Amino acid sequence: MLNGFSEQTQPLTEYENNVILPVVIQGLMQKVGRSHAVTNSHICLCLKHRGFKATEPRIRKVINHIRTNGLVIGLIATSEGYYIAQSKYEIDEYLESLRGREQAIRAVRMSLERQRDNMYG
Repeated sequence: MLNGFSEQTQPLTEYENNVILPVVIQGLMQKVGRSHAVTNSHICLCLKHRGFKATEPRIRKVINHIRTNGLVIGLIATSEGYYIAQSKYEIDEYLESLRGREQAIRAVRMSLERQRDNMYG
């Protein structure tokens, strides 16, 4: 669990793992191609309409679990939502975006470490 992000980073609950996860996987398997992208808020709304308990932070956690465990192959995310890539190019483009975000987060961490050291020695 990450400090300050307890809801988002706690492990999947039994309910999420056994009930929500299979439903989300089934839905995402239908989202092939950018034109079929689905947003987190739409997933959450659809689940709630079907009587499931779901929040956007926890759906992000479910999707993170799906992606890190390869449960939906080729699942990527853009500003348009989640969808299954249809080409190597789409995956490569997404990987480059992830690398850029990793570098940006690292730059902030390193700057804050320097600030801390300057402030407190």
